[in-house]
Amino acid sequence: MQAKTVSASRSVATDLVLPNETNHYGNMFGGELLARMDRVGTIAAVRHSGCLVVTAAVNSVSFNKIIPQGSIVTVEASLSRAFTSSMEVYIDVWVEDSVSGERTKSNEAIYTFVALNEVGRPVSVPEVIPETPLEKERYEGALRRKQLSLVLAGRIKPHEASELQALFQDLENQ
Repeated sequence: MQAKTVSASRSVATDLVLPNETNHYGNMFGGELLARMDRVGTIAAVRHSGCLVVTAAVNSVSFNKIIPQGSIVTVEASLSRAFTSSMEVYIDVWVEDSVSGERTKSNEAIYTFVALNEVGRPVSVPEVIPETPLEKERYEGALRRKQLSLVLAGRIKPHEASELQALFQDLENQ
């Protein structure tokens, strides 16, 4: 199985925020944004794995800025790291000013997808090759995020989370 670059999985979707996608304040529903992120993230995971995928977890969502009705919204997703059958996908959301064209990052999320075969069993996925400084930063952080998730779920003991231990040791030494 040949490793793939982050850019090979990148998926981008741009759309308008319509009235039926907003709350009573005229801002996009959080659930609508989550659905858009899930769809674009799914495409990135499918591109990387070459398989059907399912969303295993929404690990982190940050709703930093409201997105008003009529906004041009771009959702960008790409793999940050692949494990055995799971893939961490990092998703950035941008809002574009329709007059100036200026883009502002409004939200971000981290989803986990699992690749499945035709009978619904997890299958191995290719490794990820990070190239840019941001891709490398997200790649390195992915293992710590996975270990933290496993510790919190009780699937591994804290002393087994070597990346987290190293991070805390570095913080103590500062």
